[in-house]
Amino acid sequence: MTMKRNKGNWDLPLLHTDHPRPVTRRQFLSQGFLSGAAYTVGGVAPFLNPRNAHADLSQDLNLLRAPGECNITDGAGKIPFICFDLAGGANIANSNVLVGQEGGQSDFLNTSGYEKMGLPGDMVPGLVDAQGNDFANFDLGLGFHFDSAFRRGIMSKVSAATAANINGAVIPARSDNDTGNNPHNPMMGIALAGAKGSILGNAGTENSDSGGNSTQPPMLFNPEFRPTKVDRPSDVVNLVDTGDLVGILSKEDATKVMESIYRLSDEKVASVESLVDRDVDIDKAVRCGYLKAAHIADRFGGVAIDPGDDLDIVADDGTGIFLPDEFSQQSRDGSEFRKTASIMKLVMNGFAGAGCIEMGGYDYHGGARAEGEVKDFRAGQCMGACLEYAAKLQMPLMLYVFSDGSLSSNGAIDTSDAGRNKGMWTSDNSSTAGSFFLVYNPPRLGGPPVLNGASLDDQLRHQQLGYMSPDGSVARAATPMANNVSQLVNAVVLNYMALHDQVNNGAFSAIYQNLGLSHGLGTDLDRYVAFESIVSGTVPAL
Repeated sequence: MTMKRNKGNWDLPLLHTDHPRPVTRRQFLSQGFLSGAAYTVGGVAPFLNPRNAHADLSQDLNLLRAPGECNITDGAGKIPFICFDLAGGANIANSNVLVGQEGGQSDFLNTSGYEKMGLPGDMVPGLVDAQGNDFANFDLGLGFHFDSAFRRGIMSKVSAATAANINGAVIPARSDNDTGNNPHNPMMGIALAGAKGSILGNAGTENSDSGGNSTQPPMLFNPEFRPTKVDRPSDVVNLVDTGDLVGILSKEDATKVMESIYRLSDEKVASVESLVDRDVDIDKAVRCGYLKAAHIADRFGGVAIDPGDDLDIVADDGTGIFLPDEFSQQSRDGSEFRKTASIMKLVMNGFAGAGCIEMGGYDYHGGARAEGEVKDFRAGQCMGACLEYAAKLQMPLMLYVFSDGSLSSNGAIDTSDAGRNKGMWTSDNSSTAGSFFLVYNPPRLGGPPVLNGASLDDQLRHQQLGYMSPDGSVARAATPMANNVSQLVNAVVLNYMALHDQVNNGAFSAIYQNLGLSHGLGTDLDRYVAFESIVSGTVPAL
């Protein structure tokens, strides 16, 4: 099961001598045998921000959208949430996001600790490169290694103004290597926290219970929140089909036609005896189906749903996040860009409450460092695209990144251009694992998130929730999350709700109490909250 890597194409599947032959979907994903192919489907409607749409339904029908009636909503108004599931065990700590000792990110490890995480002695944080750049960089609030591929990718897509309104936190935490069985995915917890879109609750790029590679924590699982698979622009378009009527008539006239169909149907249902049990429920389902069709015509008629038609996402004059050729290229880059654009379009415009973007092939140990650098840079570009889109829409965003386990280096250096003179990834290593999240907050809501804590030292400890030993291993006893993936998810949900000012009021604890469970984070929840709140309950409208 060995193969010679094609250095011209790092996206070929990975075959490791120390791994069994892949047999499950998740194993295929982690080794890069599967990817989310995506193709752009064009449209002609001009872009309109659906968050600014107003209901034109007749007053009596608009009242029937209420939760006690047909429960047709325009979303819950929560902060958009997007997570990146890097399948296979990607590096996150130190070659990408800085993780230090107990004092925080700037409480640096020893040289051997950094070497284990792919950084040679002349590239460790605290030193500067030949151009005078400190290897510990805080341009995004959260500390990254200056030459981090994640950071370089993010910065290639975000403007300086966007970067200035970002901050983040890192959570050093162990998880099993090379498996999709880690209960890493937080989206059902985010749904329980109130996130809901106008079309669907959650969206994910994989047809799984989590929408990605890793699983949901069993205690939070609810089939009602199972993500809808979306991995290409055409999937976004097909979620909202207003039919040919909107193309023939104006949106207003089409809505009136659909309302008339509802009223005729309602009269017919009222006059028919179905002669079956649960007659009321059947009548309601029929009536609400027609009402939903009218609502879809009203809300989405004339709106460009296709991400490829959104000039904030794709524009040939350089004002979009992607250039047309970049977005439409038939390559792994193009596929991942279209997949990312599809999820961020749904989530950032309020069509979905939360989204998961799975990226495969991150089990990149056993070969050149160049492979990891190429894939990490691509992931960073996709993260940056989400953050920049949030800035363009003047909406906040919480972006969470995780992977199943991690890896380590034995100190051997990849001297190739793409290898950047860094340590080669030689083996799986769960002790170097961690996750991180970035929060963008637009100037209209106060700008960059403020770290929790009364003093600078306290704030630094809130930016790094846990710590590593000097030799670069996660300190298992530092936090409840350090050695328990389910509690890591709970900490992410906690921080999401804290951004809404919904922790001190008991709302976070109530989620678990209502399930008859414990969140496992203890009574001092503030200890694990990175930021002060940025909204109160919901996001104010533009």
